[in-house]
Amino acid sequence: MTVSDPAAPFRDLDAYLDLPRGSGLVLSPDGRRLVTAVQTLNAKRTKYVTALWEVDPTGARPARRLTRSAKGEGGAAFLPDGSVLFTSARPDPDAEDDDEEVALLWLLPAGGGEARVVASRPGGVDGVRVAADAGTVVLAARTFPGSTDHDTEKSKRKQRRDTEVSAILHDSVPVRFWDQDLGPDVPRLFAGTLDDLGTEPRIELTDLTPDAGHALERVEHDVSPDGSTVATTWGVPERGGLRTSLALVDVASGERRVLVDDPGWEHWSPRFSPDGGRVAVVREKRSTPQDPGDLRVAVVTVADGSVVDLTQDWDRWPAGPIEWTPDGTAVVLVADEDGRAPVFRLHAETGEVTRLTADDFAYSDVQVAPDGETVYAMRSSYAEPARPVRLGAHEPDQESVVLRAPAESPELPGMLTEVEATAEDGTRVRSWLALPEGASADDPAPLLLWIHGGPLGSWNAWSWRWNPWIAVAHGYAVLLPDPALSTGYGLDFIARGWGSWGGAPYTDLMAATDAAVVRADVDETRTGAMGGSFGGYMANWVAGHTDRFQAIVTHASLWALDQFGPTTDAPWYWAREMTPEMAAANSPHRFADDIVTPMLVIHGDKDYRVPIGEGLRLWADLAARAEAEDGTMPHRFLYFPSENHWVLGPQHAKVWYQTVLAFVGHHVRGEQWQTPDLLQ
Repeated sequence: MTVSDPAAPFRDLDAYLDLPRGSGLVLSPDGRRLVTAVQTLNAKRTKYVTALWEVDPTGARPARRLTRSAKGEGGAAFLPDGSVLFTSARPDPDAEDDDEEVALLWLLPAGGGEARVVASRPGGVDGVRVAADAGTVVLAARTFPGSTDHDTEKSKRKQRRDTEVSAILHDSVPVRFWDQDLGPDVPRLFAGTLDDLGTEPRIELTDLTPDAGHALERVEHDVSPDGSTVATTWGVPERGGLRTSLALVDVASGERRVLVDDPGWEHWSPRFSPDGGRVAVVREKRSTPQDPGDLRVAVVTVADGSVVDLTQDWDRWPAGPIEWTPDGTAVVLVADEDGRAPVFRLHAETGEVTRLTADDFAYSDVQVAPDGETVYAMRSSYAEPARPVRLGAHEPDQESVVLRAPAESPELPGMLTEVEATAEDGTRVRSWLALPEGASADDPAPLLLWIHGGPLGSWNAWSWRWNPWIAVAHGYAVLLPDPALSTGYGLDFIARGWGSWGGAPYTDLMAATDAAVVRADVDETRTGAMGGSFGGYMANWVAGHTDRFQAIVTHASLWALDQFGPTTDAPWYWAREMTPEMAAANSPHRFADDIVTPMLVIHGDKDYRVPIGEGLRLWADLAARAEAEDGTMPHRFLYFPSENHWVLGPQHAKVWYQTVLAFVGHHVRGEQWQTPDLLQ
């Protein structure tokens, strides 16, 4: 294997883990500096560490590294003078004790020099936002309900730590979220200012929300340019759950008033207009078993709470956060569209939509230059990982300009193309298809059908966790379809599969597979199917409804919907998704007797979104139907006691890929089974 071999970083999993991973983008107030984050392996190769890098908006200068520590840095935000705030669990050199590693707020001076701690909370800090004009800093910090000051909070945490008490007493929901146990501390918002940056001061943080309770568990907030007001999501208790309203908090007094609270809608990603008089939000119409709901962009007037829906006729779902243009006449945002995620400009009064990009990429982290003429963003696709780019703020359907990133994109071991199919009801179903070098009619590649999670999502952006190029480098063609329930094709396309997961989503997947295997460069006799989360659900459904695949991999998957609903971390949302009758009709476990395809079950014990009970019950049902008298079977169960819904540990990711490749290689290509070294 040579350095010029395009398959090298994807065929060699250690080389793959070594690839730098970029994400996030923040623009300085003067528009002259961009900051992004890059993850690289630590010395032991056991975790990723994030560092901040500066990117030149003009594209002339190479990127330069700003921070370096064993703990890593993140959450970058600029102060008005150009100083960079960031969070890091690196130790404070001036602290009297350092018993607990938590994220502190650090400042890197605009003119250079050493970073220093400017704020801390015993439970750490997160979600840093800065007032564009005043420089007021607002952040979130988890705090015990009974704590009234910094010392009380610190003492409570030390007592629990010293006595090894981890118990939590709940009196309401939620109790868990993704992979986190919630409580007994809860998020609160704190605010403060740095008046003199030259004398190494610390921000005196004022508690703005001492009575928050669980209202800020999924907090998304912004601070007005003059620093006087915070706009924040605010959870409103309901029977069995929460709904999300929008509240305003006065920074000087802590007085709070509800800006928008509508039982039929939830509100996310607030962003103040440049004059502070309006707040742009993503407005979510709440779903029912018969209605998938909707996502809209709205502008709320601060003075009276009046709401103007800007996207009633725009059949796309916006992804927050939204960024205002400096003159306040428009907002810039991203939305999925046809297997991409373009950047759009939306007029703040008329709702007129202008698509700014017309390429094959998915964009994120949009930033608008202070002159209003340029937009910066991160872009990715299955052709390249995330990297910073520049585009005009007014020109429609343009190609973005790539900036000099901290790392070059790796060369791919194959080609990316599109496949279109026609569903049973005549609907167009499109997919990405990644093909290995050399695939041809004389040497067709075996096919792996990869089913995305969500289910409200799209295969449109680079993924480090489910990367098709690793399979491509090992000789597989990988099909990435967007079936019913996928975003970017309009509300009717989502509604086709709503409440009927085993219907149109399944038949769309089969139609997409049919369209791929008729290609001369794809081998229809050697196929496998894989999916995670909702994709794992679909993999289970596929296993019980067809024997066309030689292997099926199901990761973090839903198996018995009657069990899943009450045990997931947001059971109130699931209750809005399907009726008990719908859940029963669409539950894969009912078809366990029909499964004949070898299955690889993968699950993490710390998965709270799809609890481990789903994987255990699936495994038990497969084992109970083992063909051999001695209990041996073709199925395998890859269990991660310390992982969550995703497999984040680098060496666990390596084991994941090794096991998946061994399993599909054995059953799809007839290779000898080889257990990964660290599993035997």
